[in-house]
Amino acid sequence: MGYHGRIVISLPPQSDGVPWPTKQWIREAPGPDVDVERLERTMARVFATPHVQATGETHATVVIHRGRLVAERYAVGKNADETFYSWSMAKSMLHACLGMMVRDGKLDVQAPAAVPGWQDESDPRRQITVDQLLRMSSGLGFNEDYVDAETSDAIEMLFGSGKPDAAAYAESKSLEHSPGSFWPYSSGTTNILAALLGRLIGGDPSAYRGFLHSRLFDRIGMSSADPRFDDAGNWVASSFVFARAEDFARFGLLYLRNGIWEGERLLPEGWVDYARTPTPTNELGEYGAHWWLATDGTGTFSANGYRGQYIVLSPERDVIVVRHGATEPDQAGGNYLYMREILDCFPVGEPTD
Repeated sequence: MGYHGRIVISLPPQSDGVPWPTKQWIREAPGPDVDVERLERTMARVFATPHVQATGETHATVVIHRGRLVAERYAVGKNADETFYSWSMAKSMLHACLGMMVRDGKLDVQAPAAVPGWQDESDPRRQITVDQLLRMSSGLGFNEDYVDAETSDAIEMLFGSGKPDAAAYAESKSLEHSPGSFWPYSSGTTNILAALLGRLIGGDPSAYRGFLHSRLFDRIGMSSADPRFDDAGNWVASSFVFARAEDFARFGLLYLRNGIWEGERLLPEGWVDYARTPTPTNELGEYGAHWWLATDGTGTFSANGYRGQYIVLSPERDVIVVRHGATEPDQAGGNYLYMREILDCFPVGEPTD
């Protein structure tokens, strides 16, 4: 089937009268069909001091409607020039870069992932496909724990013995399930893919960094983007891109516009639909290919990061919500409600005027 999937909610195009925000966002007040009072009230509530217990600290919120920046707010001590952690939002950026390799004819997502250490004929891992890694259904053992450093593979990979070569740490894991049969969230699979991307690009870390900037970040105006690399020269794409909130919104717009920027297709036809097609092994249907999916029928999908970093895309409302902060696990539900309430301030469908 390739990488295509069946999607019922289409992605909105950029309006002819709205310039692409490669150099700067068009900032204007929300239109008359937006519930402005509710929007202002919702944002004011979560930025109140002391911080709202339901959501934790909110450091920044940027809202894009129909390609224009219509609302933004920053916590005391933060501002529009500050760069924020991506954490796992970077995973979705890796998805974009792998799509570029597909478009270049250098990658087949249904083919085995060609990890050098898996190539012995007796190694069952040599059959793991790129698609299974993108859908976190590789079958590799990996404990995605953010608290218990004694048992967590994620902590060990990012900050312990795996830090010099995150991909090698993840690649060393053995199969615990047949590939394609089980879904566990795994940052290790992302770093395996990041190393694969580096091999496809070729050259040294400067060539890798140059690719990220020339093909993605600079191309869409993410001038503040700062991807971080490990000692082995690979992008730690599970976790590390720093950027301004409005630059994360630019990345969101690339996906909300179906991989097109300034009229040019940057991602393959169908690549965004592939990202937002549910993974069969994820029982709740909330995970696609390195993107999270709403299960409420709205078609909303998002790049999510540790402690409440979000790029939320609503195709039916043509809205992007970027949220940065410091949220504890038991406050995640409050954050979902916050972003859902922002989306509900905007109308479904095309403008009426």
